[in-house]
Amino acid sequence: MSINTALLKKICTTPGAPGFEKEIRNLVLEEVKDLADEVEIDNMGNVYAIKRGVGDKRIMVGAHMDEIGFIVTHIDDNGFIRFHTLGGFDPKTLTAQRVIIHGKEDLIGVMASKPIHVMTAEERNKVAKLQDYFIDTGLPVEEVKKLVTIGDSITREREFIEMGKCVNGKSLDNRLAVFILIETLKNLKGKEIPFDLYGVFTVQEEVGIRGANVSAMRINPDFGFGLDTTIAFDLPGAAEHEKITKLGEGTAIKLLDSATICDYRMVKYMKQTADKYKIKWQPEILTAGGTDTAGIQRMTEGGSIAGAVSIPTRHLHQVIEMAHKDDIQGSIDLLTNCIADIDTFDWNF
Repeated sequence: MSINTALLKKICTTPGAPGFEKEIRNLVLEEVKDLADEVEIDNMGNVYAIKRGVGDKRIMVGAHMDEIGFIVTHIDDNGFIRFHTLGGFDPKTLTAQRVIIHGKEDLIGVMASKPIHVMTAEERNKVAKLQDYFIDTGLPVEEVKKLVTIGDSITREREFIEMGKCVNGKSLDNRLAVFILIETLKNLKGKEIPFDLYGVFTVQEEVGIRGANVSAMRINPDFGFGLDTTIAFDLPGAAEHEKITKLGEGTAIKLLDSATICDYRMVKYMKQTADKYKIKWQPEILTAGGTDTAGIQRMTEGGSIAGAVSIPTRHLHQVIEMAHKDDIQGSIDLLTNCIADIDTFDWNF
């Protein structure tokens, strides 16, 4: 089965830095309006696609809409723009990149720094810092200030492409999850499910799982699934114990990350479901980094029985993130079947 790469491309290239998710939220609303019994938006901007089930329990699935980005902090006398990050960046990945400043109109800029030709020997050998970079729009200061103000958001500019059986581009973290949740809702349309399903497209995950915390408190779920990318470090120089996951080896079932120890019952259930439906999977232990799973598990009375579907992704938090189409499809299949069969498992301790 081929995934809908046209929709995935649209999702990945629609802007939405943390706190500035309006455009990606509008896309999500358009996609889910006919897939849920109810669609709601809370004060923070989380989108709830609600499908009613026959039982009295609640399932929450969280997929964050935001992408790492920047915010304008200063425009100097020559029109060069300084910025602050929204989310985690390795400074060296900013070199030679284009960005989009979302001012009164979208404006292309380039991440610039001191040319190597005029660096001292000491400067050439030092580790890049965020403060070394500024944004050049090629416009005079008067034009820049007509279009850009302090507080405008900035996102990265990069085309989405297909590479063999992989997809590649910016913001696969976490637009892959947005896509997977939409496709799961399509799979469940018109079908009876055991419990009420809240598919939540959350905000501000990249700056501290803020949207998931708020939405979990609102829903008070009994069961929860985080849905996010994870590291595939199956690259030259990586020892086997460092790889976490590998591209093309299946969707990943989270066991642990730095913010969550997944409920052992949910882990067992997810493994059994994957095996039952012959879905290729691999375990994920991520010792650094957390996801919406933490908010879904904790920010509810008594906690929820939570786990996560993770999508193996190379080159995370760069503009060349890469995922395998088979792993993406496997993630859709696993989430769909976990929701559909959740009342068949013995959830007692």
